[in-house]
Amino acid sequence: MEVLKQDYALVTGATGGLGKAFVFELAKRGYALILTGRSEEKLAALQTSLLDKYSKTQTHYIAADLCDETQRERLMQTVIERNLKICLLVNAAGADIQKPFAAYTQEKITFQCRANFEAAASLCRFAIERKSERLEIVNISSVSGIYPMPYFAVYSATKGALTSFSVALREEMKGKGVAVTAVLPGAMPTREDIKQQIRGQGLWGRLAAKSPEWVAAYALKAVSKNKRKVIPGAWNKCMRFFTAWLPQSWKLKFIAKRWSKISKDAF
Repeated sequence: MEVLKQDYALVTGATGGLGKAFVFELAKRGYALILTGRSEEKLAALQTSLLDKYSKTQTHYIAADLCDETQRERLMQTVIERNLKICLLVNAAGADIQKPFAAYTQEKITFQCRANFEAAASLCRFAIERKSERLEIVNISSVSGIYPMPYFAVYSATKGALTSFSVALREEMKGKGVAVTAVLPGAMPTREDIKQQIRGQGLWGRLAAKSPEWVAAYALKAVSKNKRKVIPGAWNKCMRFFTAWLPQSWKLKFIAKRWSKISKDAF
């Protein structure tokens, strides 16, 4: 295979609902792509469907479990060996485990922390090393990371950490050709379990939900302007504004009552 000297967008979690939306949005905009996810079979299928629609898109796919340090290192080494430079990084990979903390295993704690924060931070460091003249970084956090969330405690903590890290990194990178934006979406109708959860929330859920395609386009616009952090959707912004004034104890009780009824493990 001929190795091209070209700047690429690297998308993690590329075969997931939001990751896939980023892939097609970036292809539409003419980006060359590096796709990564855990399943080589799904990545191959994604590349096929992508090239069916955008036949001239330069793509590389590299299967890797980003929670595994060895596989993460292999991904990075492959990018280096192929002499690929990175102009955009989208950290869309993550694990949305939701259950009481006492029900976690030690292994599951490690898995979620690595999937939601460690892998993203590691790839930010790598992208800065491999950056082209300008680098844009989109870190997909969550509105769930704004406040502590009982029964979603590890997820909200790791997403809060990713937001904090992104804001700090953006400040460090000022004047160095690197833009960093933390994107804090609400629910997105991707997997069937999330669609059911949105439907179960009635009008509240329908107003807060945004399609992954909409969120992807919104995020790319935000990072092009080097926004610090953004919350997609007017309803989600309103909820953030009005709940900010409520006492923490009220918010914790409300969240605990609502989220204790839902339990799901990593996909």
